[in-house]
Amino acid sequence: MPTYDYRCDACGHQFEAFQSIKDDPLSKCPQCGNYSVKRLISPGGGFLFKGSGYYITDYRSQSYQQAAKKDTPASTTSDAKPKEKSSDSSSSTKTSKE
Repeated sequence: MPTYDYRCDACGHQFEAFQSIKDDPLSKCPQCGNYSVKRLISPGGGFLFKGSGYYITDYRSQSYQQAAKKDTPASTTSDAKPKEKSSDSSSSTKTSKE
């Protein structure tokens, strides 16, 4: 059941009520008893979607997914290349010092 926010125009009391969607809005204030209660527009609750199919990347075309897979290994190999160069340069400096 959803939670609805209400405010009494007479006394300013704000409260929440758990009601069915089919129920009529409340009209009587539980604090002062006046019939001047109005339902407020609330932001509602947040949703958390888990699993596949909820993100825009889940619906990418096959060609896009294949291109993305090709890019991923290339970036990791390019990261490894400078490490090899630095080790090669250090070994060459060792030989030149000797």
